[in-house]
Amino acid sequence: MKNYLQSLLSDQPLTKTAGETPQFFWREVCPGGLELIPRDAESSQGLIISAGIHGNETAPVEILNELLDNLFSGSLRLSRPLLLIFGNLPALQAGSRFTGYDLNRLFSASGGQVAECYETARVKQLEAVCRDFQARLGEHCGWHLDLHTAIRGSIYTQFGMLPASDRRDNPDFLDWLETAGLQALVFHRTPSGTFSHFTCNSLQMESCTLELGKARPFGSNRLQDFALAVQALRAIISGKHNLLETPSSPARRFRVAQQITRHSEDFILHMSEDTVNFTEFNVGALLAEDGAHQYWVLAGRPERVLFPNPRVAVGLRAGLMLVEEDS
Repeated sequence: MKNYLQSLLSDQPLTKTAGETPQFFWREVCPGGLELIPRDAESSQGLIISAGIHGNETAPVEILNELLDNLFSGSLRLSRPLLLIFGNLPALQAGSRFTGYDLNRLFSASGGQVAECYETARVKQLEAVCRDFQARLGEHCGWHLDLHTAIRGSIYTQFGMLPASDRRDNPDFLDWLETAGLQALVFHRTPSGTFSHFTCNSLQMESCTLELGKARPFGSNRLQDFALAVQALRAIISGKHNLLETPSSPARRFRVAQQITRHSEDFILHMSEDTVNFTEFNVGALLAEDGAHQYWVLAGRPERVLFPNPRVAVGLRAGLMLVEEDS
């Protein structure tokens, strides 16, 4: 197989949906989903890597396609069961974030009142595929890495979002995230409808949403900007992640202090259009208003904003406010 992405973008189904190479067996488990099982696995822990959950975030999709090409050519070795997912296919074809509704707000039955559309069907399909993959792993649940790029610029250009979980932090997983070039790690404290929250809490995987840079159209990405992330992905796929170098500066760690939600058409976000991720707001700053409700910095210490967006649909997150963890 070569350039699976091109077949997805041109809406041309594979003529062959299963097969084998000298090092692994493969099958297409759904459109945009490929499962690869090594003949001689060194690890029974599985790995899910997803990209394109938002169709306008193309660099991770190009990275995933290159990894897939390398696996099929034999230039990248497979050491563990692997599930690769290209997420929102119509949105990737259209170059849009989504077609009917934000796919990354629908997992874990979070879209109860959302009208049926491609994304509501796709989330059920992806959850089923991941459940089947996890069931085959048994107790060896493994990792899920969901690759994204952000709409806005950022003080920390590459960072990770870790879903809320009752489990203890896994130091090996956090160490790997730092070797992937993440400058900051953000720890959620409440449930959400993201893909990584689903795999973390429903499948007991170590999961993270990796924000790797700025969202750009196909053909406009500088893949050298993602060199550390690609190196770390190749290492975890091939079983050589123990050879990765520990960064000289550890990632900054933040926890979510509050979420700004747009509840009505009267919503006003008191931030300029050019506010970048991790911009700091001092104690007492008015962040947003929604009718009679107001959002203030009240944590007793400055807060930093993440994903500010006043134009989200009513009921969705318009921003997260973070405080830095004590070192």
